[in-house]
Amino acid sequence: MTLARRAEAVEEVPVGALLVIDGQMIGAGWNCPIGESDPTAHAEIQALRAAAKVRNNYRLPGATLYVTLEPCAMCLGAMIHARVTRLVFAAYEPRAGAVVSHMQLLDQQHFNHRIEWLGGILQEESSALLKSFFRRRRAKR
Repeated sequence: MTLARRAEAVEEVPVGALLVIDGQMIGAGWNCPIGESDPTAHAEIQALRAAAKVRNNYRLPGATLYVTLEPCAMCLGAMIHARVTRLVFAAYEPRAGAVVSHMQLLDQQHFNHRIEWLGGILQEESSALLKSFFRRRRAKR
């Protein structure tokens, strides 16, 4: 949640991600597409980029990616290409969630890599942070 709050502090959607291999955090990220003027600067992508640099390899077998919100299709595609082993997410994303909520991309048989996943961990806390953020954003309009 700390990484999600970093995004929130700069008016970005509060999503944070950590990438862990063998019990060591090797990548972290938070949403920053507005600040970076980069539509791909989602928390998951930021964590994958950081971890790939640490490993000096775009493949991250054995990695678990923890994220505060169910990933979108772009982020899942990047995880598949990186060979992430496991995904753990907090809140479900009914509008753009690509794991289970809207699409079930990880159930597709045509991908050459499978990612184990677990959703709903710390769901209430993450959902409350997101709802509060969007409530404040709407109130400013």
